[in-house]
Order: sequence, then C-alpha cells, then structure tokens
Amino acid sequence: MGARLRVVLDQLVQVVDPDHAAAAIELTRGLVATAPSGCDVEAIVAAGSEVSIPGVTEVRTLGLARRELAASWQLGIAAGAGGGLIHSPTLMAPLVRHDRTHDNDQTTVTVWGLEAWDAPNSLSRAAVAWQKAMLRRAAKHADAVVVPTHTIAQRIQEIARVGDRVRVIAGAAPEGFVPPFDAAERRGGLSLPERYVVVHGTWDSVSDGFRGALAAGAHAVVLDAAEGTEPRYSDIASSAGLAESRVHVRGALDTSDRAAVLAGAAAYVASSPTAAWPWRAVEAMRLGVPVVGVDSGTHRDVLADGGLLVDAGDLAEAVETATGGEGARLSVLAADRSRAFSWAGSAERVWGLHADL
Repeated sequence: MGARLRVVLDQLVQVVDPDHAAAAIELTRGLVATAPSGCDVEAIVAAGSEVSIPGVTEVRTLGLARRELAASWQLGIAAGAGGGLIHSPTLMAPLVRHDRTHDNDQTTVTVWGLEAWDAPNSLSRAAVAWQKAMLRRAAKHADAVVVPTHTIAQRIQEIARVGDRVRVIAGAAPEGFVPPFDAAERRGGLSLPERYVVVHGTWDSVSDGFRGALAAGAHAVVLDAAEGTEPRYSDIASSAGLAESRVHVRGALDTSDRAAVLAGAAAYVASSPTAAWPWRAVEAMRLGVPVVGVDSGTHRDVLADGGLLVDAGDLAEAVETATGGEGARLSVLAADRSRAFSWAGSAERVWGLHADL
C-alpha cells in the first residue's frame, strides 16, 4: 500500500504571509508531480477553503477558520486534523503527541526564518509570540523540522531542543517566474524610474542598501513594505544621503508585477544578515539580476557564487561595481546559481524525508 502525504494548506482564504502561502502551493504541486508510485497527496485546510491544485486526491476541511485554527494548534488542540503523514510548509501544524512507531503517524513542520528571534522588530508582537510558541511545540512533538539553509539549521539548535531532527530542504522561486510581456508598462503603472536598484533589509540594515543606490547613481525601490512604513523608509534614506524623491516604497505585489520590477532593476541589494530564506534574492537570481549581499551565513548558503558578497561597510562600493562593468558577469552567475533551486527538487526531498522517518 502506498503512502498518503497530507499537506497543511492553511492560507488559501486568509493569507498571513504571501511568501509562505505561495510556497505551500508550489511545494504541493511539486509533491503531486514527484509522488512515488502508489503514493497520494492530500490536503488539510481551514474552514471555507477550496483546493484547486490538480492531483490532490482528498481534502480534509476543518471546522475552524484560519485564525481560530492557529490559536487551537498553539494550545495543542488538534481540531480534527487526524493522523497519518502530515507535512506543514510552515510552523502551522497540529503538533500533538502521536505514535510514529505503532500508528505510523508523522508530523513535520517548516521554519523559513528566525526573524522572531533575530529581527523581532520586523514582525508584530503577536506574530513573534506565536512563532516562538509553535517552535516550542515543534521541539516537543515534531518528527522533523525542515529549514531551508544550513545556517538556519545551526542557529535553530541554539534556540530549541530539536536535536538531530533538523533537515535542510531549500525553497525556490515560483515555477515559471519570468518577466511578463508587458513588464515595461507594469513598471510605468507603478511609477518607477528608468534606473533603480531593489533594496531589501531590516530597519537596522536597509540604510546600507540606500547608500549603495546613492553610490550607483540610481533610485532605490523597496518591495513588500508594510502599510504606513513609507515615512520611516524615507527618513532612513535621507539619513543615508539618498533624497526622498529617489526612494520608491511599494507593498506586496502579485507575481507578475514583482517579476516586472525585479527584471528592470540594475541590481538587487540584500543588506540583512538575518537567518531567513531570501525569497526576493532567489527570484532576482532566477531573472539574471546582479545580486549584491552582505556577507552572512544565509547568503553564503543560498547566493554562494551567484552574488557578490561583501562586508556591510563595503556594500555601497559593491553596488556601484555590480551596476557598472561587472553587471554582465554577475548576471550570468546569478542565473546559473538559480538553477540549484526548484520546487520539484524540494518536493522529492520531502518525500525522501517521510520515507526515512
């Protein structure tokens, strides 16, 4: 008899984190495509959800909406999730006592980043508290904790008692992530200038990216900004010497708009050393955008030789280099490195993880 792998898809209705929600769907598609002979993929969803992923054979719809389900699982109430092989692409999982040996029950969870510990001011207090509580439950009840990089695997050992249950399985850019045919029009619709770099970082690090834009003689574009944070970005940019008129702050964009913005960038600047999967940097590499990152464990793991890694104090000079004569070479290196990541490859490793357990 083949295995039935049940994937938690909790953000089909209420999206809490767009990257995590998209990753869950991409991974599920990959699990369907790479399922071993005789194995099926099922879904566990919150009330009101509809699963439109071809190949998912069965859906267990729980009686609670996503918010109530998160509170229930945080308290250790399984809320009708059932047993079997359960894989969550996030920390959102029914982490309760179970018997892997006799009942063949398995529960695995995924930790994409450690912002709640390393950069708590980038999250709400509620989000920090929930993530910390769920990692404590994972340390107690999860059969495996999946993380995307070796650096996060090492760091999580300092935070939680997970022992040898940590597994490294990387993420990827969305399948088919390419610039849309109307990319220029989309950038125009977003009121973006001709020459810019995309800057990403925490409140403590983003100023280094702004100085890089200044050194390169370019505007700076910030993506995924929370509503109401524009003035703070402008203040940080001004302190770094970059005029407010050259800072363009945008919120979460859909996949096509995001691809259009990244494809038009002279460079992508990853200024944060936080231990977290660098979603936008991986997307930039997929599009062949020159990537400059602050030298950190995560960036060494993920960007490797696909980007220019430097100390924070040298970031401005590196951005100037990447947008100048070295741009073409860095573009090729980025595109080559991006081929190391795919959702099909990640899905195969998830199947292998559950087989090993």
